[in-house]
Amino acid sequence: MSLLQSHPGTLPMLIRRSTRFHFPLRTVRLCQTGRSDDIPMDSRDVSPVVHQIAGILLSEDPGVPLEDSLSAAGVAIDAEVAETVLKRCLKAPGSALRFFDWVGRRPGFRHTAETYNSMIYIAGEARDFDLVKDLLARMDAESVKADVKTWTTVVSHYGKAGLLGGALLSFEKMRRCGVEADEAAYSSLVQALCEGKKIEVALEFYREMALKGMKLDEYVYGLLMTGLAGSGDVGSVRLIAEDMAKVAGMTECAVNSSMLKSFCVSGRMEEALELVWEIRTKNVCIDNQQVEILVEGLCRAGRIDDALEFVGEMEKENVSVGTSVYEFLIDGYSKRGNILKARELIDNWKKLGFIPSISLYTTLIQRLFCLNEYAEACKLYEEIKANGIEPDVVAVTALVAGHVRHGYISEALEVFEGMKSKGLKPTRKAYSVFINELCKASEIEVARKVFDEMRGCGLGVGNELSRLARKSMEDRKLCMATKEIKLKMNAYRVRNQEIQRKQADLAINSSSSHEDVDGLLPVRSSETSSNELHQLSSSEFDQAGSECFNEGDLMEVTGLLSSSCDWTDIQDALEKSGIHFSSSLVVEILHNCRRHGSAAMKFFSWVARKPGYQHTAETYNMAIKIAGSGKDFKYMRMLFEEMERKGCEATADTWTIMLTQYGRAGLTKMALQKFKEMKAGKCKPKGSTYKYLILFLCERKGRNVDEAIKLSRKMIRAGFTPDKELAETYLLCLCETENLTEARAFVESVCRKCFTSQISYSMLVKALCRAGRLEEAASLVDELENLGCVIDQYIYGSLVHGLLRGGKHDDALAKVGKMKEEGIVPTVHVYTSLISYYFKTKQMENVAKVLGEMREDGCPPTIITYCTLIRGYMDEGRVIDAWSVFRMMKLKGPFPDFKTYSMFITCLCKVGRSEEGLQLLHEMIETGIVPSTVNFRTVFYGLNREGKPDLARSVLQVKWALMRSRKC
Repeated sequence: MSLLQSHPGTLPMLIRRSTRFHFPLRTVRLCQTGRSDDIPMDSRDVSPVVHQIAGILLSEDPGVPLEDSLSAAGVAIDAEVAETVLKRCLKAPGSALRFFDWVGRRPGFRHTAETYNSMIYIAGEARDFDLVKDLLARMDAESVKADVKTWTTVVSHYGKAGLLGGALLSFEKMRRCGVEADEAAYSSLVQALCEGKKIEVALEFYREMALKGMKLDEYVYGLLMTGLAGSGDVGSVRLIAEDMAKVAGMTECAVNSSMLKSFCVSGRMEEALELVWEIRTKNVCIDNQQVEILVEGLCRAGRIDDALEFVGEMEKENVSVGTSVYEFLIDGYSKRGNILKARELIDNWKKLGFIPSISLYTTLIQRLFCLNEYAEACKLYEEIKANGIEPDVVAVTALVAGHVRHGYISEALEVFEGMKSKGLKPTRKAYSVFINELCKASEIEVARKVFDEMRGCGLGVGNELSRLARKSMEDRKLCMATKEIKLKMNAYRVRNQEIQRKQADLAINSSSSHEDVDGLLPVRSSETSSNELHQLSSSEFDQAGSECFNEGDLMEVTGLLSSSCDWTDIQDALEKSGIHFSSSLVVEILHNCRRHGSAAMKFFSWVARKPGYQHTAETYNMAIKIAGSGKDFKYMRMLFEEMERKGCEATADTWTIMLTQYGRAGLTKMALQKFKEMKAGKCKPKGSTYKYLILFLCERKGRNVDEAIKLSRKMIRAGFTPDKELAETYLLCLCETENLTEARAFVESVCRKCFTSQISYSMLVKALCRAGRLEEAASLVDELENLGCVIDQYIYGSLVHGLLRGGKHDDALAKVGKMKEEGIVPTVHVYTSLISYYFKTKQMENVAKVLGEMREDGCPPTIITYCTLIRGYMDEGRVIDAWSVFRMMKLKGPFPDFKTYSMFITCLCKVGRSEEGLQLLHEMIETGIVPSTVNFRTVFYGLNREGKPDLARSVLQVKWALMRSRKC
């Protein structure tokens, strides 16, 4: 007995659940005999049955296998019905495939080209091209002939995905199969090639189809003409325009509009103006659409005056000019900073009945705030309301941001609350902008209230916004502590000056009485009560005095330099600000804007020309650091030479910064040269100078072990002691290069200087294990007892890590067991090493066990643990799990660092997910992490391999934009 026989109410219920499926059906019928050939297909309406099938597919019960549910329905299906059911499962590719396979296994059923076409379309929409290839192979195996619709679908989806190689290959396969390409197939291929910037190839296929009398639609014609215009092939553009009129039967006006748009979009403004002149000489009226196209193109090309002149001519000829034309002109002038001209145009055109849109007013308000024209911006906002134009959320948000930026917090809150009272619901973007501006203005308490309100509204709070809020609160605490110290310093300075004045009066008046001397005692007592301040040297007090500056000035200038405004606008705003720049304020500004190297260096040059200001060694040091971090070593050297030329003595910090920038770029020869110049110039190296130079000499890029050994000896002889970071890096380098005697000597010399024997030999064991020298590490461990050391959890961790890397799994587990027997709890280092090993050996169940043990032992994972999990999951093809771990890091910490992002990007590009790698690249920049050249190259090559040249070019554009912002 079938399901419907035993449960007669099932069908109506499923029909009610699936009312959205309303395609007419002719060929499916529900029969209790299980046969569909007893009754003619057109004799009854069987659409309820298809509703039933679709309901089963789209509301799958997790407790019942889909195939069982379909079999229990007792439905007889033929190819036409299967095709219709598949069309209704477009957004459920998994269920569609399972239905496709299930129905294909039913006795008496045979897939047709139509059912395959539907399934191929669904797979293409899901970008599952492996499935597309598999379906084509199955068609061939089942002797189902692929028709032109099949190949058109395949070509179209390859083109949409940017896989031009796959599209061209499929088109050629279609030809080899003897299938004649139709208009749709050619159109899909030409469109894909145009969108992939393969214009010459697209033109060849277009010519081929034109010879066959086929035409494109207006959109694809536009794509092809725009691409040809961009490549400079104006002749071909005009030939295609002729085809549009003759073959496609388009009107002359539509053809001219398409040709004009192609010239304007591609930036060929001379050709566009020539075309307009031709139209006008033919006494053909220019319509409103063509005027808009030309004016927008001229404004985009920066030729706003020409656009204004053209509009004037059109008005004289009584040509109807739409409001969008006026908005293009006003927006163009405002972006150039010519607000007066923009306001003048608004006033003139308002007299003609032109009503500016709220978006145009919003752009003007933002521009005025950026130019520090606070009063004018507020006046313009009031003018909007006076004209009866109701501000939208974007306009209100722009006003709120402007109020906060200029210190009017109460006004900003009033406007923001007023927006909600008027029925405008703040968006997530509006809240984010408000909170961001409040944090920049150090209004942390207000920002916290707005932040809580945003969460209360159910709007998603992104990781970046949460991180900004936390960082601002931490900066606020630091700022308050700094101000408290400055107040104490000022109080001390005032008291000290009072003492000196009274002492001077006492020296002058030698006949003073004993009572006069007693009069100094209370002052001395007051001075003595500031013992904690006396612990600072006089030079530190002088420096603290020079560091007093207005925090509001710092925030204002930092905001200007971090904005996207042109330097001309920024300079005008700086000139109008009236801020008094001290050297300490300049150092802080440069430090805050170090990611915006271009703007920072322009500011550095501009402030040097201010009357009464002179750069100090500290300001030069910061500028040199910014130039070097942007790898602009030529400008860095120029700053150093300028520093000496202006009589500002280069300190040890200056030299250390320079050689550090060379070292980070792997230019260790240049770093050593600067070190020699430093010593030749009689400047004594500091401990940090030795440290960073040795660190870079030990890196694999630019490694020079002999020089590192010489410098380490000089460092110790000079009385400087290495810290733990330097000692570990140096020892690892020595062990990797088989300088074991030198490593042992270094440990013995360091033991006497700064570290205990336990720490020193623990570092040596770790270095030996990481270098793969397990025998030497085991021999050293046997000596530890004689050296007065014990085998602690860190030494065990190093041994386990080394044994696992060497493939000695059993020995490593024996060490872990021995640790536990001795009551030593395994460290996160041990657990991470085990996870890494189990991933490499495909023992996923053991990975889960180790993670469970970590939770039981209360051992929190580190950033290295998370990176190991991400890399392991990616190697196993479990991309979703890798993303889950990454999101967990961003949510709960530790936050991903440069190495985490780099590793994840490499893994994604390796498995053909370079577009997700591009997403991470943008996220790195947004979080303040500067991607390396290797990161950009990895994503660029990955996108090209996947047939996505447009996205690959966007990677280069992002890289160049970042370089320009950091270059001086």
